[in-house]
Amino acid sequence: MDIKNPRINVTFEESTVRFLSALAQEERKSLAGLVRELALEGLELREDLYLSKVAQKLDLDNAKTYSHDEAWK
Repeated sequence: MDIKNPRINVTFEESTVRFLSALAQEERKSLAGLVRELALEGLELREDLYLSKVAQKLDLDNAKTYSHDEAWK
């Protein structure tokens, strides 16, 4: 059976739960919503880091550059 939004159980130390709960309350969000938001932000940061590394490998010295107009001809 396909589930639209499958659930994932995560276990945290009590001090982390207290911190997350306080942050969720401060931001007027549910605890689950805050943890989901933080996980998605973490994934975006990892994706950015990966793409940055790929770009650095492709960035060659003395590479020919093109203007915007040239690139979209």
